[in-house]
Amino acid sequence: MTRRLLLSYLSLAALVLLCLEIPLGFVYSRGERERVVNAAKDEAESVSAYAALSLAAGRAERDLPARVVHCAHRIGGKVVIVGASGSPLATSHPMDTEMSGALAARPGIAAALRGTSSVDVRTSKIGGVEYLSVAAPVGQEARPVGAVWLTVPTRTVHERVHHVWLLLALGGLAVLTAVAVVGFAFARWAGRPIRELEHATHELAEGGGRFTPVTITKGPPEVRSLAAAFNHTAARLAHLLSSQRAFAGEASHQLKTPLAALRLRLENLEPDVAARARGSLTAAVTETDRLARMVGHLLSMARLEEHAAIPATVDLGALCAERHRTWQPLFTREGVSLALFAGSVGPVLAVPGAVEQIMDNLLSNALRASPAGSTVTIELRVQAPPRRALRDNRPGWVDLHVTDEGPGMTEEQRARAFDRFWRPPGAPKGGTGLGLALVQRLAHASGGEATLRAAATGGLDVVIRLPSARVRAEGGGPGGDR
Repeated sequence: MTRRLLLSYLSLAALVLLCLEIPLGFVYSRGERERVVNAAKDEAESVSAYAALSLAAGRAERDLPARVVHCAHRIGGKVVIVGASGSPLATSHPMDTEMSGALAARPGIAAALRGTSSVDVRTSKIGGVEYLSVAAPVGQEARPVGAVWLTVPTRTVHERVHHVWLLLALGGLAVLTAVAVVGFAFARWAGRPIRELEHATHELAEGGGRFTPVTITKGPPEVRSLAAAFNHTAARLAHLLSSQRAFAGEASHQLKTPLAALRLRLENLEPDVAARARGSLTAAVTETDRLARMVGHLLSMARLEEHAAIPATVDLGALCAERHRTWQPLFTREGVSLALFAGSVGPVLAVPGAVEQIMDNLLSNALRASPAGSTVTIELRVQAPPRRALRDNRPGWVDLHVTDEGPGMTEEQRARAFDRFWRPPGAPKGGTGLGLALVQRLAHASGGEATLRAAATGGLDVVIRLPSARVRAEGGGPGGDR
């Protein structure tokens, strides 16, 4: 925000300076040009009048040489007076015979001998005078008796004009510097409340609902109003999170204990139940276990929404190997093979504890759906996207596949499988309808995605896509080795 405000101030100041200084520079250049031209014309007319009086009084040879030397010294240029035939009467500088003979052929002198004054001006790119010569007739314009040719050097004028342009540029830079200093201070003052709100927002996001109210008594009224609204919203959010945290803790104790007691009582009834009622007792114990798992899943989802943990780097291959060792005896007891194809996929980004919960839910579902003698496969694959620019910061991905050889799901069933409490028709008993919903929430919280596909063996292929941490750490183009 500070940079944008400062840039807007500098852009506005630069636009105003350009609109003022460029016209001012051109006006000065044109005025300097006109001043030099007018001064040369006045000097030529003065010398012409003096030469006319000297010629009329017969003192031309005595008075004119001193006059032209004095005039040339005053203007820093050259002065030549020629007679009616074009021959020089007086010059301020030595001239050879060839130059003296060519005076009458000069356009300015020829025009003056015909009674017409002339001015020859060439200008530079920024308007400064570069060359100036003035010719004026001596005597009456109808019958001139001679001509005055005056040339003025223009180096001084050039330097003066360039000096003014330099002063304008330096003045503009000084103004921009002052605007930058004042604008930076003002932008920092205007952006300080926004930075305090940003800090409070990060504190609220990372503190699990704990925050310090923002006290802003300075700054624009809109920012103070925003701070008041933020404090009100954050206070309500903190209260809601605290209530949810208290509910999750209380429910964890209040629900699990009665369920465990109920299951124990049902098991104690087993010796006293007749053989024909054993099936109902077994079904009651199964439903009790299902209810306990449902409560566990609900509490896990509540804690996930409560904490909103930040993904961290985890070793996916090591976690899959550990869960494979844990579940292998249970799969062996049920007559189902559990295969692992991990390879080297590197670390991934995931919420702490998310991969373990994902694997437990997927393996539990796969075990219930797999018939004896079938195989459940755990496989890790690195997604290799096409080559991209080195500055591309998009993440690469690692796919976790859990594939079974069970009955699978139709396309419509796969579309609804992630809904809470939904179970496909004919699903094995003991499920809660919350396992896949929890898996999807954990994958999303980790920055990934969960999808269901039809397996080539006829069962279900559950794909958990997680962002690769290796590519981000290397800083190269994601999704492939540099």
